[in-house]
Amino acid sequence: MKTTLTHIGTATVLIEIGGLRLLTDPVFDPAPAQYQFGPITLHSTAGPALTPDQLPAIDAIDEHPENLDTSGRALLADHLVVTTESGAQRLGAGAVPLAPWTSHEISRDGETLRVTATPARHAGDVIGFVVEQPGASEALYISGDTVYFAELDEIARRFTIGAAILHFGAAQVDELGELPITLNGEQGLKLTRSLRARTVVPIHYSSWAHFSQGRDAVAAAFEDAGLTDHLHWLTPGIATDLPCSPRMRG
Repeated sequence: MKTTLTHIGTATVLIEIGGLRLLTDPVFDPAPAQYQFGPITLHSTAGPALTPDQLPAIDAIDEHPENLDTSGRALLADHLVVTTESGAQRLGAGAVPLAPWTSHEISRDGETLRVTATPARHAGDVIGFVVEQPGASEALYISGDTVYFAELDEIARRFTIGAAILHFGAAQVDELGELPITLNGEQGLKLTRSLRARTVVPIHYSSWAHFSQGRDAVAAAFEDAGLTDHLHWLTPGIATDLPCSPRMRG
């Protein structure tokens, strides 16, 4: 399954598979900026590598409220939006609600992708995704904002994951205590071993003030485990074909 990724910023990634294009977590406001979520204020420190008018035609968008700003929201009206059950209630018509382990097919011009929601644990209602192309032997996993927890082990029992896009950063918010609400380096390593993916694509480790770990912490965790060759770093704004790395040993 040929997969091309363009990292636009933080959790925003353009995913091209089998002639279809998916966009995750559309954040396109210029930085610096701040966003209020009840008592929580989040500060962005860097803007996107591409603007909305530089994007190709998009077939579907994955939405998460913390990763949807004013510029990103403007993209939703003309596109299929795949989101959580609560997200679909908030967005209304045109949004497809998915609970963990439920699926939706996206089709255009004879091409089809199957998107299955996976569990995620964060500060609010979130999901991850597994994306499958009919006939392909491996699937793509997108963690979404989550920490590692035991229910994620079910993913590898249901799917053969070729590549995993993981949200790192060890995000911390004072109002929620000291525990990270996205993957830190060690948790990402545990999830990688659980998935047994060929390739791990780290994203979501820069551009926000509430991230407590950056690229170096992720790289160090995988280097200590002897798994550096499974990491595939993206250059923001540059379309990159995923390599075929060795499958992880059990």
